Amino acid sequence: MKPFSQTLIRAVSAAVLLAPLAVAAPALAAEQAPQATAGKATHAMKKQESRVETRIATLHKELRITPAQEAQWNAVAQIMRDDVKTHDDLVAAKHAKAATMSATDDLNAYAEIAQAHADGVKKLAAAFQTLYASMSDSQKKLTDEVFRAHKRRMRAEMHQQQPAAGAQ
Repeated sequence: MKPFSQTLIRAVSAAVLLAPLAVAAPALAAEQAPQATAGKATHAMKKQESRVETRIATLHKELRITPAQEAQWNAVAQIMRDDVKTHDDLVAAKHAKAATMSATDDLNAYAEIAQAHADGVKKLAAAFQTLYASMSDSQKKLTDEVFRAHKRRMRAEMHQQQPAAGAQ
């Protein structure tokens, strides 16, 4: 695989990788209060869907998708939506069983969520590669920078969320 293809796959992965993680942390906390779980999970899912729609709209504008690229773009956007829906459905199923799950069941449910996410990222990378191939050189350059900037923002946000050493 060319180094650029690897960079593109990493950038696309980073764009969607953190979305499920943003839902997973509140979801794990919600498991500790089973009565509130359904409400919190539903709220988190709606927030996640809203974030994905915002990300889709933002990327469409930032990448300067042309009318000729709409079909490829729509395939990318649909995969992003499908990935969030699959993730949300799996998290909801996990929450529904949280009170009676063994530790092994919990780990297996998490593995299923992680595998679904990995499968979604693979689909997204393939669809995005098709879109990317249709772009002009200047549009590719812009796209590369948009993904790099997004990756830097995500790293900075993750760094800000980490507690200071010794803090509890």
